[in-house]
Formats: sequence, structure tokens, C-alpha cells
Amino acid sequence: MPDYPLPYQKFFFIGIAGTGMSAIAQYLHGIGKIVQGSDRYFKNGEFNETREKLESLGIPCFEQNGEGPDEDTNLVVVSAAIEETVPEVIKTRALGIPILKRSELLARIAETRKTIAVGGTSGKSTTAGMLYDILKRAGLSPGIISGAGLISLIEEGRIGNAAVGKGEWLVIEADESDGSIVQYHPSIGILLNVDKDHKDIDTLMEVFSIFKKNSDMFIVNRSHPLASTLGDDIQRDFSADPAIKAGYIASGFVSEGLFSRFNINGIPFRINTIGRINMENALAASAVANVIGVSLETAAEAIGDYKGIYRRHQVLLRKNGILLIDDYAHNPVKCAGSIAACQPLAPKVIAWFQPHGYGPTKFLRSDFVKEIAAVLRPQDEIWMSEIFYAGGTAVKDISAGDLIDDLKAEGKQAWFVPDRKDLPEAMRSHFTDNCVVLLMGARDPSLEEFAKWFKERI
Repeated sequence: MPDYPLPYQKFFFIGIAGTGMSAIAQYLHGIGKIVQGSDRYFKNGEFNETREKLESLGIPCFEQNGEGPDEDTNLVVVSAAIEETVPEVIKTRALGIPILKRSELLARIAETRKTIAVGGTSGKSTTAGMLYDILKRAGLSPGIISGAGLISLIEEGRIGNAAVGKGEWLVIEADESDGSIVQYHPSIGILLNVDKDHKDIDTLMEVFSIFKKNSDMFIVNRSHPLASTLGDDIQRDFSADPAIKAGYIASGFVSEGLFSRFNINGIPFRINTIGRINMENALAASAVANVIGVSLETAAEAIGDYKGIYRRHQVLLRKNGILLIDDYAHNPVKCAGSIAACQPLAPKVIAWFQPHGYGPTKFLRSDFVKEIAAVLRPQDEIWMSEIFYAGGTAVKDISAGDLIDDLKAEGKQAWFVPDRKDLPEAMRSHFTDNCVVLLMGARDPSLEEFAKWFKERI
């Protein structure tokens, strides 16, 4: 693999515990670079699973107190959340060490391989994971840099969001939320969907148009109205609606408990997860794999063995008729889709959501209410706890309780429990002997521990 965009040997990551940061750190370590890092969540004497897994690979980790970078460090990498006042940044500036943002470094890494960049406002991690599994099954030994852990890699004791591989293909996520998607020049760009998230539709269409222009080949979801407008070769595009023409069409979706069945161009597929959205993700991954020469039959085999992505409709518990599911859903369409995916599993869905960010929640308030209200059945319930606040100068002029009030006004069964620690007791009388309890949220690093804590109390 050519190394010309990466002339550095020793890297230091500030904020290395973030999923995007830890993935790149592991990848660089895997190609022989010296990698170190720090994070505000690392405290000496306190257990941190990410730190433990990084150090087990040989990636030393530090508290975020300035001790990490030294004169031998060639490049410091920062996440979007790192401010100039962080001790490591101050020390790095004093030492004259160059600094790159995570997305800038990922763009450089992408230049060293034939890269497939997965874009869209939802489904990126899942589609990337499925595509990685398909290419691996085909013997192509791909690499992956993902925003979420693949269960198959986690079971090997890894964080699960990165693998180097020995082949020419690298699968990455192209993030539109921070605009970094425009930095990538992939061999193949994929556009899954375009829905209002942290940016308005006009801005999203602008960045996705640049993404298309920068891609040697562009493959889109013809069954998504906005994504379809950027398609230019119907034969390599895909559609989850048999009525909409495309080169790859999914049909015959059937939900069977925690499994789903469907066909792609007449080839039967079975997947160990729920929801039409995952059929759509599998369709996207299979279409791209077939375009580069992998048979749909091989794709079906890989999808049949696909173990899933961490916190993507992850089943945590079956107990007393309750099915507890944890999901990363965090924008209006994702939340509604997550609830819809759970509805075939039980007569009642009790969904809990923790919004993140005061600005994004205010921006998306009416969309959350519209999408969630539309999907809830009369017997379903929506619960929320207060907005996750990551720090900074945000204006706290909205509450999750405002969204709940809006949903109540729509006639929905909705409850606000400000402190999520009060949730199990508040919910207990609402449980039935055949229901799904769905936990939804993102960006809050404590959500994993909260899900485990909640699991022990129902």
C-alpha cells in the first residue's frame, strides 16, 4: 500500500476514545505507525474499556493533562470537539508540531487505497459493516474505518471499528454532519438517503453533490426521493421499492421475529436483524459489492452470517416477556424507523429517547414530533429524558419535556422523566408480558453503561 500521503511515523490523538478517532488510531497502528493518545474520559486508577483495548494493542494512552505529546511526535490529530485550551493542544503549539483534524487525516488515508465511502444521513455504519463482511467473504481482505464497532470484530477482543486488511479496498464512512464528506475522493461513493439532521436539506444536498463530483463512481438509492436526484447510472443504483427502477432491487420483505427475509434481483437473503431499513442497508452493500465483481450469492452468504453493529438494534435482554433493545437512533427519521422496526416484534413498544445537543434538538423539534407521532400505534409509548449536554456555550432554551408536551398534544402516550435514573421505576407499571422496550440515543459516551444499568433493573 502506498504511504505517500502519510509521511509521518509517530502520531498523537487528542480525544482518542471517540469512535472516529480510535478507529483511525487502530488503523495507523495496524500499518506500522507509532500511535499514542489521550482523552478526557481517561482517569488513572479508573477502568475505561476503550483505553484498555487500545493499550492491549500497544497504543499508550494518557490523561488529558498535557503529558502525552513530546518532541518526537510528528503529527497531532484532533477531533472536532477539541478546543485550543486543551493542555495537549497548548503543548503541541509550543513544540511546533503540525495538527490535523480527524477528517483531514482520514481523507489522506483514503488516498492510499481504493476506497469505498458510504454517505447518507442514516445507515452508514451498518452499510459499511455489511460491505466489509461481503468483501471479506469474497476473499478480498478489505480494510474498514467505521464509526461503530462490528460485533464480529468485538468478539475478537477489539473495539471493532477498524481493520487493516491486506487487499486493495478500504471501506469508510463519509460524515456529512461536520461537512467533512467533501474532503474525500473515493473510488466509489454511496449515497443511502438524505433526511434533515443537523443541517437543513439544501445544505445537505450541496455537500452530497460535491461528494458525488469527487467520486470516481457514484451509486445512489433510487427509492429515496432526494438521493435519486443525484443518480447518473440507473444500472448500478439500487431501490428498496420494486416499483422504482434500478439495477438492484429488493423485494418480498418479511419480518420473522428477530430475523428478516427478502430478495435482491431474485436472490434470497436472510439477515439476523430487524427492520426494512436493514434490508435497504444490505441492498446497498450488496449492490456495490456486485458492481466490483462479487456475486449476489456471495453477498447473501455474508449477510446471512452478519452479526450486526454495536448499538444498532442490539438485543440486550429477554425477560418476563420484555425484549430490551438498544439503538443508536438520534434524528427524527432514524427514531421513527427504529420504532417501526420493533413493532412487528410485540403488540406494544415502549420507546425511550435521550436527545443530544440543545441547538440540534431545537432545530429538529417539529420534525421529531412529526416523525415519532406518525409511527406510534395507539398502544405504543414514547418516553424522553433531558437533553444530553456535552459542555460548551450552548443556550439551554429547550427541554426534551417540550417535545413530550408536543407529542401529548398530538394525542400520543408520552412521558418526560428528566433524570434517566428514575426511568426503570417510572416505567415499571407500563411493562406487559409481551412488549419491546427500546432505548435510543447517541453522542453520549455513557449510554452503553446506562443500557447495562437499565437492563439490571427490569
